[in-house]
Amino acid sequence: MKRVTTAVAAATLLAISIPAAHAGPYGTWRMENGKVTVRISDCGGKLCGTIVGLRKPLDKKGKPKRDKHNPNPALRNRPVIGLAIINGLKPDGEGKWEGTIYNPDDGNTYSSRARLINPSLMQVKGCVAFVCKSTSFQKVN
Repeated sequence: MKRVTTAVAAATLLAISIPAAHAGPYGTWRMENGKVTVRISDCGGKLCGTIVGLRKPLDKKGKPKRDKHNPNPALRNRPVIGLAIINGLKPDGEGKWEGTIYNPDDGNTYSSRARLINPSLMQVKGCVAFVCKSTSFQKVN
């Protein structure tokens, strides 16, 4: 019994001492403007993200939005909801990841950095050459 109590105490102490950013940004996140909601998951120690919701999921014709700007014509009919846009962001320090992110709004893939500010706020930056744009995501769950 003493070993179990010691193990529980050690695990509790370890959990308290690990910063929230180290736990990872897993879960569902909504872009600060509410335009897109993404589910972030662990893919073998890297981050993967899939679009799970859009503020405006339908196009002007009332049809579900498609990946119409994809550079590969064979992929342009894919629905945007369900689209993997983050594929393998690698850890780059505590609470930081880097890799690429796909933007279905323009069909481009950008170099990207993600940083967990706190357990409910994540900043994502996408860059082409020297031009970068940042946006924040709020955790939904």
